[in-house]
Amino acid sequence: MDGKQLIGYVETAVYFVLALVAFCLEAWAFFDCLRHKANAFEAVSKRTKTFWLALTGGALAIGALSLYAGGGGGLLGPLGLFGLAAVTAASVYLADVRPAVKDAGRGGSRNMGPYGPW
Repeated sequence: MDGKQLIGYVETAVYFVLALVAFCLEAWAFFDCLRHKANAFEAVSKRTKTFWLALTGGALAIGALSLYAGGGGGLLGPLGLFGLAAVTAASVYLADVRPAVKDAGRGGSRNMGPYGPW
């Protein structure tokens, strides 16, 4: 086996693993967005549920295309322009919107101190 061929196999495997991780992250964001009520998004001033469904749904579609394409480094690959934008959109939802919407769904944080409930 040639050295270049071996490096090609390893590179393809790394891109595929990155595409799989990105797809799982995007799927988690999309399906989490589906399960929350629409009024919870507006209650915490985080745009609308339709906006976040469109954004995370688009990210999920790009992730699926990246995974189906074999995870190369092109435009749709996990390290391509659209792949990075899709992961960024899903990450923003999971890091910023999800905790706020989750708290709103529980009825707010009435008896919460700075370190937890009291």
